[in-house]
Amino acid sequence: MTATAESRVPPPLLGDGRTALRVASALLVCGAAVLLFAVHVRPLGYVPLIAGVALAFAVDRALAKDLTLIAIGQLIISAISLEADLSNSGMLGFTLALGGAVLVPWALARYWLKHDAVKFPMFTGRRWSRAQWIYLGVVILLGYLILPFYFIGSGAYLNWPEITGTNEIARLFVGVNAVGIWDELFFICTVFALLMRHFPMWLANVLQAMVFVSFLWELGYREWGPLLTIPFALIQAWIFSRFKSLPYVLAVHLLFDAVVFAVLVHAHHPELFDIFVTVPGQ
Repeated sequence: MTATAESRVPPPLLGDGRTALRVASALLVCGAAVLLFAVHVRPLGYVPLIAGVALAFAVDRALAKDLTLIAIGQLIISAISLEADLSNSGMLGFTLALGGAVLVPWALARYWLKHDAVKFPMFTGRRWSRAQWIYLGVVILLGYLILPFYFIGSGAYLNWPEITGTNEIARLFVGVNAVGIWDELFFICTVFALLMRHFPMWLANVLQAMVFVSFLWELGYREWGPLLTIPFALIQAWIFSRFKSLPYVLAVHLLFDAVVFAVLVHAHHPELFDIFVTVPGQ
């Protein structure tokens, strides 16, 4: 019988040497993202990535195979610079690398490992609860209040390309939304889902957040951005584990990114989206 993400119950974390090595291997693979994307030291960042997979093969082959998929995804992403680039070549590079980082692990999980942990659940058969709808409103409100203060106050908006006209605004809109969708497909539906097969939810969540936040740092969420991106990454994974609904985590992310887009445009063109009350200096 083929194991699935739901049917495979992660073994408990025991206080023994094997468990410590299993955790260490996952920590090396996910922690490599800090070097590859946040600190951006390559090829040094590949050392813990490879070491983590090798260690896992020595102690737990099933874990090693899933960590291999996560490592391959990171390798594909690291083939390009993640600094925001709205040029034709930049957007094409993002499309190919980020698309491959999702499709290759998905195909390997399905056809090599013969499990369906990497999947994208669109239809759960359950309506969103009142609490879920309220949370969507909270996300918009928090984004409205926090993001102008962060991006403009810290100068983080300068980590994105200068927006000089309508064409760049349209490209920014496409790019922000496309990357937001990809974030959930890779970090949550791929990395987090694979880790959930082997570790308790809290540990899988912390591990995926290391990769998620490192990626966002290189993308441009720097300065004190991790104070926002760390809780966001943790909450998104928790929501996915609770509701098993890709449309819902996408709705949360894209609503937040809608505010990100408006703030970035406003930062470059103050006369546009002049609706924010927490812009420093106003």
